[in-house]
Amino acid sequence: MKETENCMDNQEYDVIVVGCGPAGCTTATLVAQKGYQVLLLERDELPSFKVGESLIPGTYWTLKRLGMIDQMKESHFPEKYSVQFYSQTGKPSAPFYFFENDPHESSMTWQVLRSEFDQMLVKNAEKHGVEIRRGTHVHQVLFDDKKAVGVRAKLKSDKNTRDFRAKVIVDSTGQSALISRKMKINVADPKLKNASIFTHFEGAFRDEGIDEGATLILHTENKDSWFWYIPLPHDRVSVGVVGSIDYLMQAKEKGAQTIFDNQIKKCKPLQEKLENAKQVFSVKVTKDFSYRSKQIAGDHWVLVGDALGFLDPVYSSGILLAFKSGEMAADCIDLAFERKDFSAEQLGAFEAEFISGMDAFRKLVYAFYSKEFSFAKFLKRFPKCKQGVIDILSGNVFNQEVQEIFKPMQTMYPTLKDLSA
Repeated sequence: MKETENCMDNQEYDVIVVGCGPAGCTTATLVAQKGYQVLLLERDELPSFKVGESLIPGTYWTLKRLGMIDQMKESHFPEKYSVQFYSQTGKPSAPFYFFENDPHESSMTWQVLRSEFDQMLVKNAEKHGVEIRRGTHVHQVLFDDKKAVGVRAKLKSDKNTRDFRAKVIVDSTGQSALISRKMKINVADPKLKNASIFTHFEGAFRDEGIDEGATLILHTENKDSWFWYIPLPHDRVSVGVVGSIDYLMQAKEKGAQTIFDNQIKKCKPLQEKLENAKQVFSVKVTKDFSYRSKQIAGDHWVLVGDALGFLDPVYSSGILLAFKSGEMAADCIDLAFERKDFSAEQLGAFEAEFISGMDAFRKLVYAFYSKEFSFAKFLKRFPKCKQGVIDILSGNVFNQEVQEIFKPMQTMYPTLKDLSA
């Protein structure tokens, strides 16, 4: 450790990752597996409550690279085999079973308590040699001209501000988006400005057998909002309503709980499932603005997870996109060290592949929110497209084949062509 003239400690690493959510832990762990010295900084002292509890099958392959499959199998997290949709009339679709897409064990995934799951990721990163400092507030990323050279942070252990330096800085600060907000390069999706209100219930109805852990997506009767229904450990179910901010919060003076209760009244199947259930805690509210950074990397820095972009939660794509951005970024970082090339082009070389996959989800999200489009009618007219829909719901989006369902979809939802531009 070397003391500078302004009494700050300079510590040098190969890579510094800011934020230890799924994206940050993935990047840090995979880079550390290659033998690099990695520092992972996190503001919160302990993992906190978060939504985004539902995994999809595509997460299996990142979990495997992280060495966590056995831990997941031994966990108490409910097993998830499918997702099922309820129309505005209350009629359920047939479940979309992931094993119809692939009989491999990856077609079964899990519903997780995020505080526990995120802590598992942190412990796993530590096991692979990542140095972790919690309770550390990163105030800024340090630049030398346009090149990132480190971060300035205040540690829990003392009142001093310290500089930590590295060849690569990874921004995994979630929707705080440390770099992209500072650079003003985030672009909001004008069509997806939503809010969500959510809580947990105990004693709610669960289906039996392989359907017990299914994610349910339920439209309200006017199709202006929808609910998620996610079975969790400890006899809990996560329930949340999502709708446009203008619609959902139009009576905000009545309070979030009243809004939530009134939306439940507009969804008969959900009322039935919650008939004997007890709400565990007061509802929470969040704005689910979808956005994406115009730039995912620069010289010696790269964005991952929600710091790169956030997409509406309807298809539970959040952790998959966090994992895949972290995984792809880690591979680019490894090559950057091999080639001694830390340019924006090298660190952001995964952009085209990643954005293509994210856009596959985005197009399906647009279709979901359209009152002019029906998935049931679409699949009845184009039954061969069911495989493509299951591919996307499974997270198998990082290949061009999944894009093939959108041409026939446009025949029933012409607006999609304009939205996809």
